[in-house]
Amino acid sequence: MSNDLRRGARFALLAAAAFSITGACVKAAAAHAPNEIVVFFRSAISLLALLPWAARQGIASLRSRRVGGHLWRSAFGVAAMYTFFYAIGHLHLAEAMLLTYSTPLFIPFIAWIWIGEKPPFVVFPAALVGLIGIGFIVKPGTAAIDPTAGLIGLCSGMLAACAMVSIRRISDTEPAPRIVLYFAGMATAISAIPLAWAWRTPDPITLLQLLGAGLFATVGQLCLTRAYALAPAARVGPFTYAAVIFSALIAWALWGEAIDRWSVLGTVLVIATCVMVGWRRKEPHLEE
Repeated sequence: MSNDLRRGARFALLAAAAFSITGACVKAAAAHAPNEIVVFFRSAISLLALLPWAARQGIASLRSRRVGGHLWRSAFGVAAMYTFFYAIGHLHLAEAMLLTYSTPLFIPFIAWIWIGEKPPFVVFPAALVGLIGIGFIVKPGTAAIDPTAGLIGLCSGMLAACAMVSIRRISDTEPAPRIVLYFAGMATAISAIPLAWAWRTPDPITLLQLLGAGLFATVGQLCLTRAYALAPAARVGPFTYAAVIFSALIAWALWGEAIDRWSVLGTVLVIATCVMVGWRRKEPHLEE
């Protein structure tokens, strides 16, 4: 197994930059397109980008006996996208990104309930500190940010954690590329259903933003896959949190967004605890 932390870190930082640009494209598109269209384009473009790879692999290598497991993973993943993209449209970009990146706080508890993996003791105090950090960001009961959007953003992290645990359930027989492809296909099919009542033809600028979201998300996914192939997940994982910093810089440059000192403190607490929780774990890392 490869162990090149320097190269792995580079690819993780490239992935973080790509996901930050994805978030910016989603935020821009969300101003002119409903959430249903944004989620569909994100899924469909990734599927189109993966089809050439699927054609090279051949049908035999894509067959699966765990279609039900793929469906669970896809359902949770699509729900996470809907909530994440809603949060992006209603919160500062960096805050929305951070709430979704809180996934490691929830994975140990969901895995404990769902598949019986009891977490180590360190997870409990770390999760408490992380939730305090999330409280500093969401600020329930204040007018600092839309509290509903903040809670929906937090739900995106929980749903993404469910998606990661569902990946763990099928990863004993399903290779990562197959999981990614099945997700792209199923997510496209699921997200196409609401288009029956939500479709509006995007204007050319919005269409470019939607295309950018799908393409940069695919680039980020490929870079992250490469990063985890080059070095242990616990070593390169913390570099992905650069997406929060990149997002803050992009949002400040494009929309003049600035987060307050309480959100900065909350961000530090959440990132620190997520790194602490994830350091010893070997969870699958397949980004949305």
